[in-house]
Amino acid sequence: MSEEYRAKVFKSGNSVALRLPKALGLKEGDEMMIVREDKPGFKVEPVAAPKRKIDLTGIWGAAPDAKPFTREEREFDDPPRAWGALSDDESEV
Repeated sequence: MSEEYRAKVFKSGNSVALRLPKALGLKEGDEMMIVREDKPGFKVEPVAAPKRKIDLTGIWGAAPDAKPFTREEREFDDPPRAWGALSDDESEV
């Protein structure tokens, strides 16, 4: 079941704007696509956020001698830990 809302068009500078109700869940800065349809009316839908890319140009070549680790180099033995050294009570070891 769809909900129905009313909104008013108002002048904002040299443009007109449409104030949308808070109940729609939009937040300031959301980008919307407005499409004029063949029949009288409009379709309003959110624009998908662009996928973010990581720019590595600033660090490319910073470690020219680096090479990927082999599987054996990535596996570590679990070192012994002195858990008793963490507490003040020497009886707990």
